[in-house]
Amino acid sequence: MTGITRRRFVGTAAAVGLGATLLPRGLRAAEFSYKMANNLALSHPMNTRLKEAADRIREGSGGKVDIQIFPNSQLGGDTDMLSQVRSGALEFFTLSGLILSTLVPVASINGIGFAFKDYGQVWKAMDGDLGNHVRQAISKVGLVAFDRMWDNGYREITSSGKPILKPEDLVGFKIRVPVSPLWTSMFKAFGSSPASINFAEVYSSLQTKIVEGQENPLAIIQSGKLYEVQKYCSMTNHMWDGFHFLANAKAFAELPKPMQDLVQESFNKSALDERADVASMNDGVKADLTAKGLIFADPDPQPFRDALKKAGFYAEWKQKYGDEAWALLEKNVGSLA
Repeated sequence: MTGITRRRFVGTAAAVGLGATLLPRGLRAAEFSYKMANNLALSHPMNTRLKEAADRIREGSGGKVDIQIFPNSQLGGDTDMLSQVRSGALEFFTLSGLILSTLVPVASINGIGFAFKDYGQVWKAMDGDLGNHVRQAISKVGLVAFDRMWDNGYREITSSGKPILKPEDLVGFKIRVPVSPLWTSMFKAFGSSPASINFAEVYSSLQTKIVEGQENPLAIIQSGKLYEVQKYCSMTNHMWDGFHFLANAKAFAELPKPMQDLVQESFNKSALDERADVASMNDGVKADLTAKGLIFADPDPQPFRDALKKAGFYAEWKQKYGDEAWALLEKNVGSLA
Protein backbone atom coordinates (compact mmCIF):
# COMPACT_ATOMS: atom_id res chain seq x y z
CA MET A 1 0.00 0.00 0.00
CA THR A 2 3.02 2.21 -0.45
CA GLY A 3 2.18 5.74 -1.66
CA ILE A 4 -1.50 5.57 -0.69
CA THR A 5 -2.59 7.82 2.17
CA ARG A 6 -5.09 6.55 4.73
CA ARG A 7 -7.74 9.07 3.59
CA ARG A 8 -7.32 8.00 -0.03
CA PHE A 9 -7.56 4.31 0.91
CA VAL A 10 -10.78 4.80 2.92
CA GLY A 11 -12.38 6.80 0.10
CA THR A 12 -11.39 4.28 -2.55
CA ALA A 13 -12.52 1.34 -0.42
CA ALA A 14 -15.93 2.97 0.09
CA ALA A 15 -16.36 3.48 -3.64
CA VAL A 16 -15.39 -0.09 -4.44
CA GLY A 17 -17.66 -1.36 -1.64
CA LEU A 18 -20.61 0.31 -3.33
CA GLY A 19 -19.96 -1.55 -6.54
CA ALA A 20 -17.91 1.12 -8.32
CA THR A 21 -15.09 0.03 -10.56
CA LEU A 22 -11.50 0.76 -9.59
CA LEU A 23 -10.54 4.34 -10.21
CA PRO A 24 -8.67 5.09 -13.44
CA ARG A 25 -4.91 5.00 -13.08
CA GLY A 26 -4.62 8.80 -13.52
CA LEU A 27 -6.79 9.42 -10.47
CA ARG A 28 -4.75 7.24 -8.12
CA ALA A 29 -2.14 9.98 -7.95
CA ALA A 30 -4.58 12.29 -6.18
CA GLU A 31 -3.16 13.82 -3.01
CA PHE A 32 -6.67 14.33 -1.65
CA SER A 33 -9.39 11.74 -2.34
CA TYR A 34 -12.57 12.96 -0.69
CA LYS A 35 -16.16 11.74 -0.60
CA MET A 36 -19.25 13.86 -1.20
CA ALA A 37 -22.68 12.42 -0.34
CA ASN A 38 -26.32 13.47 -0.66
CA ASN A 39 -29.79 11.99 -0.31
CA LEU A 40 -31.09 12.73 -3.82
CA ALA A 41 -31.64 10.41 -6.76
CA LEU A 42 -28.97 10.34 -9.44
CA SER A 43 -31.46 11.93 -11.86
CA HIS A 44 -31.87 15.09 -9.76
CA PRO A 45 -30.14 18.23 -11.13
CA MET A 46 -28.05 18.46 -7.97
CA ASN A 47 -26.14 15.30 -8.85
CA THR A 48 -25.56 16.43 -12.42
CA ARG A 49 -24.10 19.71 -11.19
CA LEU A 50 -22.10 18.06 -8.38
CA LYS A 51 -20.41 15.83 -10.94
CA GLU A 52 -19.57 18.85 -13.09
CA ALA A 53 -18.03 20.57 -10.07
CA ALA A 54 -16.00 17.48 -9.17
CA ASP A 55 -14.74 17.27 -12.77
CA ARG A 56 -13.73 20.95 -12.74
CA ILE A 57 -11.91 20.48 -9.43
CA ARG A 58 -10.08 17.39 -10.66
CA GLU A 59 -9.00 19.20 -13.82
CA GLY A 60 -8.22 22.52 -12.12
CA SER A 61 -6.09 20.85 -9.47
CA GLY A 62 -4.16 18.79 -12.00
CA GLY A 63 -5.66 15.62 -10.54
CA LYS A 64 -4.51 16.43 -7.00
CA VAL A 65 -8.08 16.68 -5.64
CA ASP A 66 -10.45 13.84 -6.50
CA ILE A 67 -14.00 13.99 -5.13
CA GLN A 68 -16.24 10.95 -5.50
CA ILE A 69 -20.02 11.56 -5.45
CA PHE A 70 -22.30 9.17 -3.52
CA PRO A 71 -25.97 10.00 -4.30
CA ASN A 72 -29.28 8.52 -3.21
CA SER A 73 -28.43 7.98 0.48
CA GLN A 74 -25.84 5.33 -0.45
CA LEU A 75 -23.82 6.17 2.67
CA GLY A 76 -26.82 6.26 5.02
CA GLY A 77 -29.73 8.47 6.00
CA ASP A 78 -29.45 12.19 6.61
CA THR A 79 -28.71 11.88 10.31
CA ASP A 80 -26.13 9.16 9.65
CA MET A 81 -24.34 11.24 7.03
CA LEU A 82 -24.40 14.32 9.24
CA SER A 83 -22.61 12.29 11.91
CA GLN A 84 -20.11 11.05 9.31
CA VAL A 85 -19.26 14.52 8.02
CA ARG A 86 -18.74 15.76 11.57
CA SER A 87 -16.42 12.86 12.41
CA GLY A 88 -14.45 13.15 9.18
CA ALA A 89 -15.55 9.79 7.77
CA LEU A 90 -17.19 11.87 5.04
CA GLU A 91 -15.66 15.12 3.77
CA PHE A 92 -18.59 16.83 1.98
CA PHE A 93 -22.36 16.60 2.39
CA THR A 94 -25.42 18.58 1.28
CA LEU A 95 -28.11 18.86 3.94
CA SER A 96 -31.34 20.77 4.38
CA GLY A 97 -31.02 23.52 6.95
CA LEU A 98 -34.22 22.18 8.45
CA ILE A 99 -32.53 18.88 9.32
CA LEU A 100 -29.23 20.53 10.23
CA SER A 101 -31.20 22.42 12.88
CA THR A 102 -31.02 19.35 15.15
CA LEU A 103 -27.38 20.39 15.56
CA VAL A 104 -27.50 24.12 14.68
CA PRO A 105 -30.96 25.39 15.73
CA VAL A 106 -30.95 28.63 13.69
CA ALA A 107 -30.26 26.67 10.46
CA SER A 108 -33.98 25.95 10.10
CA ILE A 109 -35.01 29.61 9.89
CA ASN A 110 -35.31 29.50 6.09
CA GLY A 111 -38.14 26.99 6.54
CA ILE A 112 -40.48 29.15 8.62
CA GLY A 113 -43.94 28.39 7.27
CA PHE A 114 -45.20 30.72 4.53
CA ALA A 115 -42.39 33.24 5.19
CA PHE A 116 -40.88 33.67 1.70
CA LYS A 117 -43.29 34.92 -0.93
CA ASP A 118 -40.96 34.25 -3.88
CA TYR A 119 -37.43 33.34 -4.90
CA GLY A 120 -36.37 36.99 -4.99
CA GLN A 121 -36.82 37.11 -1.23
CA VAL A 122 -35.21 33.69 -0.74
CA TRP A 123 -31.91 34.42 -2.49
CA LYS A 124 -31.58 37.96 -1.16
CA ALA A 125 -31.85 36.60 2.37
CA MET A 126 -29.87 33.37 2.09
CA ASP A 127 -27.05 34.75 -0.08
CA GLY A 128 -26.95 37.79 2.18
CA ASP A 129 -27.18 38.73 5.83
CA LEU A 130 -29.54 36.00 7.04
CA GLY A 131 -27.50 33.29 5.30
CA ASN A 132 -24.26 34.71 6.71
CA HIS A 133 -25.74 34.59 10.21
CA VAL A 134 -26.61 30.90 9.74
CA ARG A 135 -23.23 30.02 8.21
CA GLN A 136 -21.45 31.61 11.15
CA ALA A 137 -23.45 29.41 13.53
CA ILE A 138 -22.61 26.31 11.47
CA SER A 139 -18.89 27.10 11.71
CA LYS A 140 -19.05 26.58 15.49
CA VAL A 141 -19.76 22.83 15.17
CA GLY A 142 -16.72 21.79 13.15
CA LEU A 143 -18.28 22.33 9.73
CA VAL A 144 -17.75 24.78 6.89
CA ALA A 145 -20.87 25.92 5.03
CA PHE A 146 -20.13 27.21 1.52
CA ASP A 147 -21.54 30.60 0.50
CA ARG A 148 -24.24 29.43 -1.91
CA MET A 149 -27.13 27.20 -0.91
CA TRP A 150 -28.57 24.71 -3.38
CA ASP A 151 -32.26 24.90 -4.22
CA ASN A 152 -34.53 22.16 -2.99
CA GLY A 153 -37.60 24.16 -3.95
CA TYR A 154 -40.83 25.16 -2.31
CA ARG A 155 -42.46 22.26 -0.54
CA GLU A 156 -45.89 20.87 -1.42
CA ILE A 157 -48.15 18.42 0.43
CA THR A 158 -49.10 15.10 -1.14
CA SER A 159 -51.78 12.79 0.20
CA SER A 160 -53.45 9.51 -0.57
CA GLY A 161 -57.02 10.04 0.65
CA LYS A 162 -58.02 13.63 -0.08
CA PRO A 163 -56.41 16.89 -1.23
CA ILE A 164 -55.32 19.42 1.39
CA LEU A 165 -57.33 22.55 0.55
CA LYS A 166 -57.63 24.36 3.89
CA PRO A 167 -56.01 24.23 7.36
CA GLU A 168 -58.84 22.08 8.68
CA ASP A 169 -57.85 19.31 6.25
CA LEU A 170 -54.61 18.91 8.20
CA VAL A 171 -56.32 18.17 11.52
CA GLY A 172 -55.44 14.59 12.50
CA PHE A 173 -53.56 14.10 9.20
CA LYS A 174 -50.72 11.57 9.51
CA ILE A 175 -47.88 13.20 7.60
CA ARG A 176 -44.22 12.27 7.19
CA VAL A 177 -41.84 15.08 8.03
CA PRO A 178 -38.03 15.14 8.06
CA VAL A 179 -36.21 14.74 11.35
CA SER A 180 -36.49 18.41 12.34
CA PRO A 181 -38.23 20.22 15.21
CA LEU A 182 -39.53 23.00 12.94
CA TRP A 183 -41.55 20.65 10.74
CA THR A 184 -42.97 18.85 13.73
CA SER A 185 -43.87 22.15 15.38
CA MET A 186 -45.58 23.57 12.30
CA PHE A 187 -47.76 20.56 11.57
CA LYS A 188 -48.67 20.17 15.22
CA ALA A 189 -49.81 23.81 15.10
CA PHE A 190 -52.22 22.70 12.35
CA GLY A 191 -53.40 19.79 14.51
CA SER A 192 -51.70 17.15 12.35
CA SER A 193 -49.93 13.97 13.47
CA PRO A 194 -46.39 14.42 12.08
CA ALA A 195 -43.97 11.46 12.01
CA SER A 196 -40.22 12.13 11.67
CA ILE A 197 -38.86 9.70 9.06
CA ASN A 198 -35.61 9.84 7.05
CA PHE A 199 -36.10 10.32 3.32
CA ALA A 200 -34.73 6.87 2.44
CA GLU A 201 -37.80 5.36 4.16
CA VAL A 202 -40.48 7.73 2.81
CA TYR A 203 -41.67 5.61 -0.13
CA SER A 204 -42.13 2.47 1.98
CA SER A 205 -43.85 4.45 4.76
CA LEU A 206 -46.40 5.77 2.27
CA GLN A 207 -46.77 2.40 0.59
CA THR A 208 -47.52 0.62 3.86
CA LYS A 209 -49.79 3.46 5.10
CA ILE A 210 -47.67 4.22 8.15
CA VAL A 211 -48.40 7.81 7.08
CA GLU A 212 -51.11 9.22 4.80
CA GLY A 213 -49.00 11.88 3.17
CA GLN A 214 -45.73 13.77 3.01
CA GLU A 215 -44.39 17.12 1.83
CA ASN A 216 -41.52 17.79 -0.56
CA PRO A 217 -40.59 19.89 -3.59
CA LEU A 218 -41.96 18.68 -6.93
CA ALA A 219 -38.55 17.51 -8.16
CA ILE A 220 -38.21 15.22 -5.14
CA ILE A 221 -41.75 13.91 -5.57
CA GLN A 222 -40.82 13.07 -9.16
CA SER A 223 -37.34 11.62 -8.65
CA GLY A 224 -38.47 9.65 -5.58
CA LYS A 225 -41.46 8.26 -7.56
CA LEU A 226 -43.79 9.26 -4.74
CA TYR A 227 -46.61 9.64 -7.27
CA GLU A 228 -46.78 5.84 -7.27
CA VAL A 229 -48.01 5.84 -3.66
CA GLN A 230 -49.86 9.21 -3.51
CA LYS A 231 -52.94 10.52 -5.31
CA TYR A 232 -53.09 14.27 -4.62
CA CYS A 233 -50.60 17.15 -4.56
CA SER A 234 -51.64 20.42 -2.94
CA MET A 235 -49.47 23.36 -4.04
CA THR A 236 -49.21 24.93 -0.60
CA ASN A 237 -45.68 26.37 -1.07
CA HIS A 238 -45.63 26.22 2.73
CA MET A 239 -41.83 26.18 3.14
CA TRP A 240 -38.81 27.03 1.08
CA ASP A 241 -36.11 24.44 1.54
CA GLY A 242 -32.49 24.49 0.42
CA PHE A 243 -29.32 22.50 0.95
CA HIS A 244 -26.24 23.80 2.71
CA PHE A 245 -23.05 22.48 1.13
CA LEU A 246 -21.11 21.32 4.19
CA ALA A 247 -17.45 20.39 4.55
CA ASN A 248 -15.69 18.77 7.45
CA ALA A 249 -13.64 21.70 8.73
CA LYS A 250 -10.49 19.68 9.43
CA ALA A 251 -10.51 17.94 6.03
CA PHE A 252 -11.17 21.23 4.24
CA ALA A 253 -8.31 22.90 6.13
CA GLU A 254 -5.94 20.16 4.95
CA LEU A 255 -6.31 21.46 1.39
CA PRO A 256 -3.80 24.15 0.38
CA LYS A 257 -5.48 27.58 0.15
CA PRO A 258 -5.56 27.65 -3.69
CA MET A 259 -7.31 24.28 -3.68
CA GLN A 260 -9.76 25.42 -1.00
CA ASP A 261 -10.65 28.36 -3.24
CA LEU A 262 -11.00 26.09 -6.28
CA VAL A 263 -13.27 23.67 -4.41
CA GLN A 264 -15.51 26.35 -2.94
CA GLU A 265 -15.74 28.36 -6.17
CA SER A 266 -16.54 25.25 -8.20
CA PHE A 267 -19.31 24.05 -5.90
CA ASN A 268 -20.73 27.58 -5.54
CA LYS A 269 -20.90 27.90 -9.34
CA SER A 270 -22.67 24.56 -9.58
CA ALA A 271 -25.11 25.66 -6.87
CA LEU A 272 -26.13 28.64 -9.03
CA ASP A 273 -26.46 26.37 -12.07
CA GLU A 274 -28.62 23.95 -10.07
CA ARG A 275 -30.89 26.81 -8.98
CA ALA A 276 -31.51 27.68 -12.61
CA ASP A 277 -32.15 24.00 -13.40
CA VAL A 278 -34.77 23.68 -10.67
CA ALA A 279 -36.48 26.92 -11.71
CA SER A 280 -36.72 25.87 -15.36
CA MET A 281 -37.79 22.30 -14.70
CA ASN A 282 -40.71 22.93 -12.33
CA ASP A 283 -43.37 23.43 -15.03
CA GLY A 284 -42.19 20.33 -16.84
CA VAL A 285 -42.17 18.33 -13.62
CA LYS A 286 -45.74 19.31 -12.83
CA ALA A 287 -46.87 18.27 -16.31
CA ASP A 288 -45.03 14.97 -15.99
CA LEU A 289 -46.54 14.25 -12.57
CA THR A 290 -50.00 15.08 -13.91
CA ALA A 291 -49.47 12.64 -16.76
CA LYS A 292 -48.46 10.02 -14.19
CA GLY A 293 -51.83 10.44 -12.43
CA LEU A 294 -51.11 12.89 -9.62
CA ILE A 295 -54.05 15.29 -9.10
CA PHE A 296 -53.06 18.88 -8.32
CA ALA A 297 -54.86 21.48 -6.20
CA ASP A 298 -54.03 25.13 -5.54
CA PRO A 299 -55.15 26.19 -2.03
CA ASP A 300 -55.08 29.79 -0.86
CA PRO A 301 -52.03 30.20 1.45
CA GLN A 302 -53.51 33.02 3.55
CA PRO A 303 -55.80 30.86 5.75
CA PHE A 304 -52.83 28.60 6.54
CA ARG A 305 -50.69 31.63 7.48
CA ASP A 306 -53.50 32.96 9.67
CA ALA A 307 -53.85 29.59 11.38
CA LEU A 308 -50.14 29.52 12.23
CA LYS A 309 -50.24 33.03 13.64
CA LYS A 310 -53.34 32.23 15.71
CA ALA A 311 -51.68 29.07 17.06
CA GLY A 312 -48.67 31.12 18.22
CA PHE A 313 -46.28 29.37 15.82
CA TYR A 314 -44.47 32.55 14.71
CA ALA A 315 -44.20 33.95 18.23
CA GLU A 316 -42.79 30.64 19.48
CA TRP A 317 -40.08 30.48 16.83
CA LYS A 318 -39.16 34.14 17.16
CA GLN A 319 -38.37 33.40 20.79
CA LYS A 320 -36.38 30.28 19.87
CA TYR A 321 -34.25 31.91 17.18
CA GLY A 322 -33.69 35.10 19.11
CA ASP A 323 -34.27 38.73 18.19
CA GLU A 324 -31.20 39.09 15.95
CA ALA A 325 -31.98 36.17 13.64
CA TRP A 326 -35.70 36.99 13.51
CA ALA A 327 -34.96 40.62 12.67
CA LEU A 328 -32.80 39.49 9.74
CA LEU A 329 -35.63 37.26 8.52
CA GLU A 330 -38.28 39.98 8.76
CA LYS A 331 -35.90 42.48 7.13
CA ASN A 332 -36.19 40.33 4.00
CA VAL A 333 -39.80 39.07 4.16
CA GLY A 334 -41.74 41.61 6.22
CA SER A 335 -43.49 41.21 9.56
CA LEU A 336 -44.65 37.72 10.51
CA ALA A 337 -45.35 37.54 14.23
